[in-house]
Amino acid sequence: MRHNKKFNHLGRTASHRSAMLSNMACSLIKHKRITTTVAKAKALKKFVEPLITRAKDDTTNSRRVVFSNLQDKFVVTELFKEISVKIADRPGGYTRIIKTGNRLGDNAEMCFIELVDYNENMAKEKVAKKATRTRRSKKSAEAAAPAAVEAPATEEPKAESAE
Repeated sequence: MRHNKKFNHLGRTASHRSAMLSNMACSLIKHKRITTTVAKAKALKKFVEPLITRAKDDTTNSRRVVFSNLQDKFVVTELFKEISVKIADRPGGYTRIIKTGNRLGDNAEMCFIELVDYNENMAKEKVAKKATRTRRSKKSAEAAAPAAVEAPATEEPKAESAE
């Protein structure tokens, strides 16, 4: 029986899986976005989000814990100096998984996983949606009609004075 065994082994031994997740986490922190399968991305999300949370408080112990999982001092430095500053006010959910379709060779579900605060395109769309909010009602339509009539009336005398 496999009661309470919800851990995805990804078809690997424990040492291979931990090394793979460590390497993928280092790549994600370096490049801010990586392409992988959905199963690996979900496993990586569970692996890397506690490390990012740990990076919020810059203490010697937290640096040692993160380094024991990542084994790359340049990545640890970038995580504590750049990424932790950007995500300081975020309470969680530091990564986003976006599915991209199936792989051509074996039809595996592919996706890319990215750090949320480093995608400027998503941030711009949210601002644009708030700015384009319009409201339709009878009062606003009546108010817009007289303004449209007055605008050409003010332009006509300018054209006559120029002649």
